[in-house]
Amino acid sequence: MYLPRPVGLAGLRTWVPREVQTAPEAVRLGLVDVETADELGYGQLPVAAISAPEMAVLAARRALASTPWTAAEIGLVLHSHIYYQGHDMWSPAHYIADQLELANAVPMGVAQLCNGGAAALGIAIAQQAADPEYGPALVTTADRFADTGFDRWRGDYGLAYGDGATAVVVQPPGCDLPAELTLHAITTAAAADLESMHRGQDAFAPAARSAHSRVDLRRTKKAFFETKGMETFVRVSGEKLRTVVRGCLEHHEKTARQAASLRYVILPRLGLKTLHMAYFPVIQAMTSAQVLVSGQDTGHLGAGDAAAGLAELWRDRLLQPGERALVISAGAGFTWSCLLVGRD
Repeated sequence: MYLPRPVGLAGLRTWVPREVQTAPEAVRLGLVDVETADELGYGQLPVAAISAPEMAVLAARRALASTPWTAAEIGLVLHSHIYYQGHDMWSPAHYIADQLELANAVPMGVAQLCNGGAAALGIAIAQQAADPEYGPALVTTADRFADTGFDRWRGDYGLAYGDGATAVVVQPPGCDLPAELTLHAITTAAAADLESMHRGQDAFAPAARSAHSRVDLRRTKKAFFETKGMETFVRVSGEKLRTVVRGCLEHHEKTARQAASLRYVILPRLGLKTLHMAYFPVIQAMTSAQVLVSGQDTGHLGAGDAAAGLAELWRDRLLQPGERALVISAGAGFTWSCLLVGRD
């Protein structure tokens, strides 16, 4: 999505619980072995005592409080997640809108797994462009990886999962209010033939977790690798990552002012070994911008990695006026996105 004009992003906020489980503690409890903990590189994972939608409300309150918009002016609420939200056949997006008293907002769920936060930003912008009367949009993500159904340390290869929520307010077209960051482009590519990495050889089940009591992504990925090989995923992943990064780099070169520089590339909050194998070689071959690894204190935030990266850019004042950054997102299915943002 090459934006005809930049889009302002405000209220870039996260909410992460104070309660954490450190990597040394997890090793001591036998939740993860030393070698895997070292390969992941996370110092700790946040562990929530409340549900994911409740965390989304807390993040959204922080976001909305930092903007001049009233509750009545918010026209869209888009919520994305990858894991159970606390109820069956239920809309967490509507709950979030109700809790925030956004009576005029249209709530919507966005399901694209870990790329869902980036996808929701694109959908919000498209909806606003189609109907400017929507006004500002609130985009949230939230996940809680409770131990009852998922092993946050060993339920997947190459990453561990932390609880938390994010929120972003997307300013409407023509808005001249100051923004925390400006979005210049979103590029996205998909490889639907990789969907079975999270399905494996399992038959379709009649209800959630009726075939297996816990989600085990290592099992489904192992089945995929046994039939199609690890090299298939590595090749396709590299191709798609290059595609989305190249798109944003080309847009940057076309639209950047002479003084504007591409300062950073923020990666998804995956384990260090995975990042160094699959992301660093591709990114460093395409740009001299500094690659930032985030999430050592949060782990992977489900659908929220991209928004958390945006919040980090703003919170830590990483960009100077005129500078830009790339924020990379990826999710099972598979889908890859790249966001070109700046401080204007």
